[in-house]
Amino acid sequence: MVRVSNFIVGFVNVLLLLLGLVALSFGVYFVVHGSSHCEKVMTDPLLILGGFLVVVSLLGLIGSLCKNNFFMFVYLTVMFLLILGLIAFTVFVFLVTNPGAGKAFSDRGYKEYKTGDFSNWLQNHFVNDKNWNQIRSCLIEAKVCNSAGNDVNYNVLLFFKNTLPRIQAGCCKPPAPCGFSLKNATFWDVPKSGPASKDPDCLTWSNSQQKLCFDCNSCKGGVLANLRKEWRSLAIINVILLVVLILVYSVGCCARRSNRRSNKKYMRGFA
Repeated sequence: MVRVSNFIVGFVNVLLLLLGLVALSFGVYFVVHGSSHCEKVMTDPLLILGGFLVVVSLLGLIGSLCKNNFFMFVYLTVMFLLILGLIAFTVFVFLVTNPGAGKAFSDRGYKEYKTGDFSNWLQNHFVNDKNWNQIRSCLIEAKVCNSAGNDVNYNVLLFFKNTLPRIQAGCCKPPAPCGFSLKNATFWDVPKSGPASKDPDCLTWSNSQQKLCFDCNSCKGGVLANLRKEWRSLAIINVILLVVLILVYSVGCCARRSNRRSNKKYMRGFA
């Protein structure tokens, strides 16, 4: 039992060590080669995550392979706190990612969202003036609207039949109720009588490739819709990760008890 439990803990922590080294490598790469603000945003999370995984995995490896109960105790304490943190974060994610259906356009293959479709927490932390300026610059830098097509001869019917991603549906075109005429995927004509809707987004829209609808409420809604989807997926992954961590924690507790018995027998042998 001593060998089996220590082998399982050691094997899991070898995988964690490799994962931590990969995260650190990417973090260092962004530090050295990151030329934009959007790339450098990933630097700190990767370095922190990588460093954490390396430290925790080394504690587990020393505790399991060297049968050192002090390191194993520290390792299990960190694991316990990590499990509690993941539980709290997972519950929090499900609470703030409330379901917002958005307005569907069944004949056009996409939905349009408004910030009001989402929780106040998401709105206050991601689409406030300070954070939105950074997000908007990243969207422009990433050229998220280029894949929508910008050819003057672009097939209008094909554009509407394609299922637009949430961000493109909100940021790369004016809202559908505005009643603008499509010339190509990123150029729209305003009717002589003006927009068909009083939606402020209709006036915010610009055919300039650097503006488009990046300041529109619909663009912020599309970003929040995409964020909510990613966070929901992350919450599901967290549930799976929690099951794995609880199993590893349980095996680690068994390894610590087994190590203690083994060390006692070893000491009796000397006595």
